[in-house]
Amino acid sequence: MWRPMKGIWMRFLRHSVIGLFLLGLSAALVLYAAQLISSAIQASLSEEHRAPPARERVFAVNVVTAVLGEEHPELVGFGHVESRRTLELRAAVSGRVVRLAEGFQDGGRVQAGDTLVEIDTADAQATRDRADADMMDAKAESRDAARALDLARDELKTAQMQADLQERAYQRQVDLKTRGVGTDAAVEAAELTATQARQAVLTRRQAVSQAEARVDQARTLVARAQIALDEAQRDLNDTSITAPFTGTLQSVSLVEGRLVAGNEILAELVDPDQLEVAFRISTTQYARLLDDSGRLIPAPVTVRLDAAGAGISAPGTLARASGAVGDGQSGRLIYARMERTAGFKPGDFVTVTVREPAIAGLARLPASAMDARQTVLVLGEDNRLEELPVELVRRQGDDILVRGAGLDGARVVTGRTPLLGAGIKVRPLTNGAEAAVTEDAELIELSAERRQRLVAMVTGNDQMPKSAKARVLAQLEQPRVPAALVLQIEENKGG
Repeated sequence: MWRPMKGIWMRFLRHSVIGLFLLGLSAALVLYAAQLISSAIQASLSEEHRAPPARERVFAVNVVTAVLGEEHPELVGFGHVESRRTLELRAAVSGRVVRLAEGFQDGGRVQAGDTLVEIDTADAQATRDRADADMMDAKAESRDAARALDLARDELKTAQMQADLQERAYQRQVDLKTRGVGTDAAVEAAELTATQARQAVLTRRQAVSQAEARVDQARTLVARAQIALDEAQRDLNDTSITAPFTGTLQSVSLVEGRLVAGNEILAELVDPDQLEVAFRISTTQYARLLDDSGRLIPAPVTVRLDAAGAGISAPGTLARASGAVGDGQSGRLIYARMERTAGFKPGDFVTVTVREPAIAGLARLPASAMDARQTVLVLGEDNRLEELPVELVRRQGDDILVRGAGLDGARVVTGRTPLLGAGIKVRPLTNGAEAAVTEDAELIELSAERRQRLVAMVTGNDQMPKSAKARVLAQLEQPRVPAALVLQIEENKGG
């Protein structure tokens, strides 16, 4: 009985001692850990906080190399197409339309000399016949007047001969009386007869004058009859309207059988092969198109019809400028002659591009490269930006033509942002993409997670051009990717 109880007591005592030892060891370890934490906190509180060294931020920018050379500025204007030869077809006489040409309709094509409209000729023919009859009467009167004049002249000649004879008889009686042979009565009778003969001469002379006046009146009557006959013939000819040149009809407002009034507009004939474009430009632009003598230069132009994506174009040449500005207008109205008219119609609204004379010493840059102060950012030493003042010469759509000292050969930033300024360090990108990676560049393997992260960065970059984005994504799909490319993407969050 004693021996089992003793074994149990000894086992209990041994377990108690071991438990006390483990409890003391645990308490010692807790105290040691508390001391370590307290010392660490004290050391942390006593240390001087130092900010990590700041790293300069480097921006990736697109750059282009400015090259000074000869540029041809282009002036863009808007105008409408007109025909240089347009004719209004009007009815010269009134009457009923008895026949229309087969092509007498809107858009109808007619040839020069074609008879387009015929008006009833009954009235015009009757008027012409009456004028012809009046002409015959006038000619007959002219012939009668000429014959009467001849007879009057003959009678005058006879009367003159009789007067001369009576004068000689009178002188003979005077001689007889002087010799004492004749009598006073005979002399007076001879003198009276001579006086009557002279009076007959005067009467015949007056008849000749009247005959000459009748001839003049007959000649005038013939001229008036001829005028009336010509007018009647013209009216008769005007009953038929012919095309003076080959062209296209428009604004046709006539049907067969209708009564037309004199001078009524029947249609318009337009020559579609002789077109020109009229467009308005500013006075400053007009001054650039003048030569030294102040005349408009024959600058080449391009006329485009872009309605509904037609894409029709034709070359041309500046022809003339308007003679006046016009009420309520400004600038100058310019006319350009078109060399090719296929596809164009009068009234088309077109875009006109004028090629100005060449200007030397200009650089073509994107318009986004220049700010409001007419300065551009160029790359200096260590790829730091510098401001360079330039002179704006022309704006050409999304481009500008500038000149400036030190601009030739400089690498210019194409896109100005508020983050960019003089002194900022940048990483240049050529044509909107990263610099080309050489064939011997370091290649690394990417994990699937890192590759997906890089692809997401590039895909989410909206400022990166599509062509550059496609090229970078193609490189990221390769098993081994250039390390420089990976570094650029991670530093710039996708480029």
